Amino acid sequence: MSKPHFVFTKYSNSISVHVKNLEQLSVAQIQSIEAFVSARKGIFDFSTYIFTIQKRLEFGEFISLLQNSSLDATCEEKIINIRQRERVEFGKYKGMLYCDLPDSYLLWLKSNYMGKDRDIVEAELKFRSI
Repeated sequence: MSKPHFVFTKYSNSISVHVKNLEQLSVAQIQSIEAFVSARKGIFDFSTYIFTIQKRLEFGEFISLLQNSSLDATCEEKIINIRQRERVEFGKYKGMLYCDLPDSYLLWLKSNYMGKDRDIVEAELKFRSI
């Protein structure tokens, strides 16, 4: 049986984790990942194999969380360079840079927002591979 393989990416206000081998995992392993994400008030997007947790974590802290849970997984860290400088002009995160938004909020915008900055939201999601 395969172990889950996570690719950890840190952003300013959240983290995202891509499950590289989700299709090779058992139902029980996927349920364990879901429980891990849910316990941390995260979101698992099965269409992209990515879960997000709206918390500032370093890679080492994430590894400690995994070790203290029932998940047995391998992890790697993905380092990114932030590039966008557009600011949010509405709502809860007004004034923040789009590149600093939590993945969970970007995913919410993807499903619910149809305003003039929709292309910025799409570009940020594409940049993060979400």
